[in-house]
Amino acid sequence: MTTSANPSSRCERIEVNGLGCTVRHWGPPDAPILFMLHGRQDASPTFQFVVEALRKEWHVIAPDWRGHGQSEWQGRPYWIPDFCPDLLTLLDRYSPGRPARILGHSMGARIAALLGGARPERVAQLLMIDHLGLLPDYPLDAPKRMRAWLDAFAEAPQMRGYPDRQSLAARLVKANPRLTPGRAEFLAAEIGFQRSDGLFAMAFDPWLKVLPPVPYLPDDEMSLWRSIRAPVLHAISDEGFIQERFSDDPAEFERRIACFATHTRVDISQSGHNVQHDQPERLAEVIEDFFVR
Repeated sequence: MTTSANPSSRCERIEVNGLGCTVRHWGPPDAPILFMLHGRQDASPTFQFVVEALRKEWHVIAPDWRGHGQSEWQGRPYWIPDFCPDLLTLLDRYSPGRPARILGHSMGARIAALLGGARPERVAQLLMIDHLGLLPDYPLDAPKRMRAWLDAFAEAPQMRGYPDRQSLAARLVKANPRLTPGRAEFLAAEIGFQRSDGLFAMAFDPWLKVLPPVPYLPDDEMSLWRSIRAPVLHAISDEGFIQERFSDDPAEFERRIACFATHTRVDISQSGHNVQHDQPERLAEVIEDFFVR
């Protein structure tokens, strides 16, 4: 049992743009609202360890994105812009007429920043965890992208299954050695599920592995970042994706982060990409320092 100010979560089922969506809540309903948005191939329970470490009372609202966790799966490819109206629908439902405090990890940060640029009045503050865009695609890769796209329709993608939850938890630890066995078991139980074939896997639609055949153009997203009016905090882990992508290209890092009109950064040590698993206590401090301020 958690002893935090925001005890165990509760879930509700709603419809978001024609798909069933599970929304997880922690904390008192009348406490200040904080949206937590998970990344690709993850789900809302990923924030449990961070919520436990928060000192103040918050009403944390964390949806499972379409295709993730307990929300409805499309069974076909996903496109990042589809997630933006999903987020806007959630903000209109839980924070109507009031700009929202938003924390996003990875893809969650990407979606929040896109919406923050297109609808700047809907975002009060934005904490982006280990995300500053992707590396650009190149024209010479176009044939490879299109072949992979067509191959996915010829043979639908599959996820590897494991014989039991313990094996799934062990696989999570192998992928991230910083993950404690206890936290891995929690994630395997709360995000993992048993498939119809009896094997266990993490609960996300295998079609999320299929990348679109159109190229990723970072300047498109950067133009939206320049329209964000809210204060932005970048939480950058010392062994995460930002460092992996831009440590050898400081000029590109500066070009991207300079797009945010009002921004600060905080560096989190001894952490990989999943800061919410590796350093939840430190991340909780960052969250409350930023959003309370």
